[in-house]
Amino acid sequence: MVRQETNLSRAAWNTLKGCLGNLVEWYDVYTYTVFVSYFESQFFDPADTSSAVYAYAVFAITFVMRPLGSWFFGRWADRHGRRSALTFSVTVMAMASLVVAILPTRDSIGVGAALGLILCRLVQGFATGGEYGTSATYMSEAATANRRGFLSSFQYVTLVGGQVLAQAVLLVETATMSEADITRYGWRIAFGIGGLSAVVVLWLRRTMDESLTDAHLDAIRSGADTTSGTLRSLLVDHWRPLLLVFLITMGGTVCFYTYSVNAPAIVKKAFGAQSTTATTINLVALLILMCLQPIGGLVSDRVGRKPLLVFFGVGAVLYTWVLITRLPKSHSPATSMTLLLIGYVILTGYTSINALVKSELFPAHIRALGVGMGYGLANSVFGGTAPLIYVAAKQAGRVPWFIAYVTVLSFISLLVYVFALRNKDATHLDREQGHAWTSHGRDEEDREQVLA
Repeated sequence: MVRQETNLSRAAWNTLKGCLGNLVEWYDVYTYTVFVSYFESQFFDPADTSSAVYAYAVFAITFVMRPLGSWFFGRWADRHGRRSALTFSVTVMAMASLVVAILPTRDSIGVGAALGLILCRLVQGFATGGEYGTSATYMSEAATANRRGFLSSFQYVTLVGGQVLAQAVLLVETATMSEADITRYGWRIAFGIGGLSAVVVLWLRRTMDESLTDAHLDAIRSGADTTSGTLRSLLVDHWRPLLLVFLITMGGTVCFYTYSVNAPAIVKKAFGAQSTTATTINLVALLILMCLQPIGGLVSDRVGRKPLLVFFGVGAVLYTWVLITRLPKSHSPATSMTLLLIGYVILTGYTSINALVKSELFPAHIRALGVGMGYGLANSVFGGTAPLIYVAAKQAGRVPWFIAYVTVLSFISLLVYVFALRNKDATHLDREQGHAWTSHGRDEEDREQVLA
């Protein structure tokens, strides 16, 4: 069902094409969190003390759409191919970003401005829900067997890279524009960059090789295959790996947003008027997190995936309290950088390999849907809500409760890593047999096997 890539250079090229689309999509996602303090007054009443909570609530509400996007694009990818699903998702994301870039403000249309922002973010949440599962599936299938961890890790290289680019755009703007100018129109430039960048990515994704065999796709078109990409098959026949993906993601996603969204926001707040210093700290730390991903992937190719997840779980349980309590008190760039980097080293144990671990749990005909749905549900409940819960806890003076919440979720996931996962066992990706990838053409023997 899946074409096994044996040529490392071709696998790397397909991985690159998939990564660039991922980069643009996640840049669009993180532009919101990076610039939110500048544009929140354009959509919400600055006199309202809860305006920051409302702004982060908009960020959180987009995660409601992720499971729906995971279902739609996952089903599409399993039944019509990974390439077309990935091309479609980046198009939807780009259109929404361009609309945000030109949205009227509350001074022009009142509450309609906030409603327009919410609608655009819901559309982006829908696209992002499809991007994660489908790109995780494609990149795991695109990789050669002995470098699967390394090549798959580039999903999070570009995921983190999206936030790095957003931070870089902010750094350029803070160095060349006044805060008032960024508030008036600088944030629009940031959203516009993401929308326009998708044009190039759209072309690249249209030239990717398809990882599903022609035989698999022909069987679906002919009606011989009626189970691929169906929710019934996922819930009835593959509910165990679906539950496992949810539990694997739970601790990882809450820590990812706590460490990579909340922590940079804390640094920004701690340094106050020194906005360039704070942005530089966050940018350098995220660049290092991005570079750590392939290292984690390479390590997993040698020692297996489980040890890295256990390392992350133990580290998250022990370190979250340190990060969240010490970071607001730090006014030293070196100390803030050190606190962030320790967290990012721990986080790499999860981010570098989690997409591959999930992909290895499902057979090809249900992989994109299974990975996407399990991730999308956990990400909606625990990931996207983390910034909102932190802001609300801070305003209520209950930050220790938030720390306990993150620590408990991390501990539950740690138990799953220890007791529910095996190390270096053969996976569905290992057992699936196929032939060298081609951009077109048919394999008669493989088609006969599938139809039989």
